[in-house]
Amino acid sequence: MRDETLLLGLKNIGPTIAARFEAVGVKTVGDLRIIGPAEAYKRVEASHPGTTMPVCYYLYSLQGALDGVHWDALSKAVKEKLLKDAGVRRLTHHSSRRAKRRD
Repeated sequence: MRDETLLLGLKNIGPTIAARFEAVGVKTVGDLRIIGPAEAYKRVEASHPGTTMPVCYYLYSLQGALDGVHWDALSKAVKEKLLKDAGVRRLTHHSSRRAKRRD
């Protein structure tokens, strides 16, 4: 994939995500390669204070776009490295998704 290729239209990248990254200076594959997915994620997160930026859409998706794969196909090790590089300490899991235990 060429550095001049726009993010919009790459695997995992739709118009909303592409617009948010473009607003922080990440418009092309070359831009993303230079700063990396973790830094791009941090820039978008910083530009939207008080808004939760899901890592699957705003962090893993960028790596998946560079690799040409769906974000969910990234290995656990790759996802953990991305989280570390982006400074994301821990993902929260909603207890409402868990099955209720019967006592």
